This record gives sequence, structure tokens and C-alpha cells, in this order.
Amino acid sequence: MSKKVFVGADGCRAGWFTVFLVTENEKDCRWKVGLFPKISSLIDFLNKEYKQAEFLVLIDIPIGLKAGGSGERLSDLGGRRTLKARKSSIFPVPCREAVYAESYEKACEINEKLTGKRISKQAWNIVPKIRDVDSFLVENKIFREKVKEVAPEICFQAFTGFPMISSKKSLYGFSERIKALRSVCLFTDGIVEAALSEYRRKEVAKDDILDALAAAITAKMGCRYGFEYVPGEPETESKGLKIQMVYCIPKSNSKLI
Repeated sequence: MSKKVFVGADGCRAGWFTVFLVTENEKDCRWKVGLFPKISSLIDFLNKEYKQAEFLVLIDIPIGLKAGGSGERLSDLGGRRTLKARKSSIFPVPCREAVYAESYEKACEINEKLTGKRISKQAWNIVPKIRDVDSFLVENKIFREKVKEVAPEICFQAFTGFPMISSKKSLYGFSERIKALRSVCLFTDGIVEAALSEYRRKEVAKDDILDALAAAITAKMGCRYGFEYVPGEPETESKGLKIQMVYCIPKSNSKLI
């Protein structure tokens, strides 16, 4: 088995908080955490640090933007149906024209004109991260199959078989999510403790760490046991990007990572 690097990335105040799970055989798995200002710097790091390895990055950000008037992304509609109880964690993604607007007011105006809906502040707050990943993948076609979209709340539900009860920002919400991670990953406590001690909360929030770890675990498990896709067949948008989320349901005989 050749070296493989499974990466989970979550947007944070300082850029992209990242968890790496590195394997050379089924029994060997090493981990590390990192922080990168841009998606391009993360890919550069992977190419330099693990140049002989295969890698897969699962990232908690919308990949693929619909043009105004072409409806909502099927991945978001399907993701909400999958989550049910926590469906509000997947909010409508602005159309491509609005994502590249120069201000929130202009983006709302454009999105409302083209789709009939304004943009939430929550959606606008992650627009810089959407632009970062979108522009990189539009310009770098060779990485489109190596960088895929993931929704952490779907991952947590897949690990346990039921949706999380509380907000990830609450003390109980943090506790139930870390319990879900421990059920599938032996290194959970070490990774979380390392990240908490290495980065300040104004750079990386506690829930950013859990979301990135959930994505990294999903990447590794999915390559071993197979992915589930939302939707089953991806949409392809105007720039050629595929719109599809991935997650993995552990099998009854799944081994802990």
C-alpha cells in the first residue's frame, strides 16, 4: 500500500484549520494538525511534504456555484433531507454572480434579482472562503478530484446513526460530537488536545477542530469502505465544477481509525 494522506479542512478565523491522517499500511496511521491562510497554501504543503503520496482533501465549504435562476444546489437540498433534525446547518449558497459581488448589500441585490431570495449574513460571512476554494479549483483542474465538499453535521450523524442534539457551540454539543469522533477514531483526544494547545481560540475555535477531524476521518473511512454521495449523481456547473457532498457510514465490522 502506497502512502496516502487523508485531510479534513474547516474554515476558521485564521484561514483553514486542517487535520492530516497519514497511512502507509492498514495498521499504521500517523496524524498532525496544521493551519493555512489559503487553500493554495494547503495544496502546496501537501505537494512538498507528501509529494510521493496520494491525497484526498474533504473541506467544509460549498464547492460548485449555481448560476442565478438555475435553482438551489441539489446537494444542499439533499443534505437537509439527510440531516432532518439539524437541517438548518446547511443554508442556501448564493449564486455565482452574488458570491463575487463587492459588498453584502450588492450581493443581496444580485441574488434577489436572479433567484428571488436575499442572502443571509451567515452565508455572506463565509463568502471569502467560498471564493478562495472556488477560484483555486476553477484555475487548477487537476485538483478537482482531490478536493471534495463535506458537511460535518452529516458526518457526525453517519458516525453515530442519529443527529446531534445540541448546537456545536454549546458545551453539551462539543461533548456529544467528541464522543461521536471517539467512536470511530482512536486518536481523537490527542488530536483535539494538540490543536487546543497549539492554536489560540481567536485563530481556531473548538468546533473548527472537531469539524476538521470529522472530515479527515470521513476521507479515510470513505476510501476504505466507500462513500455515500449527495446527490447520487453530481451536478456540473458553468465552470465545470461538480456539485456533490460526500460522507461515509461505518460498517458493522469497521475498524477504529
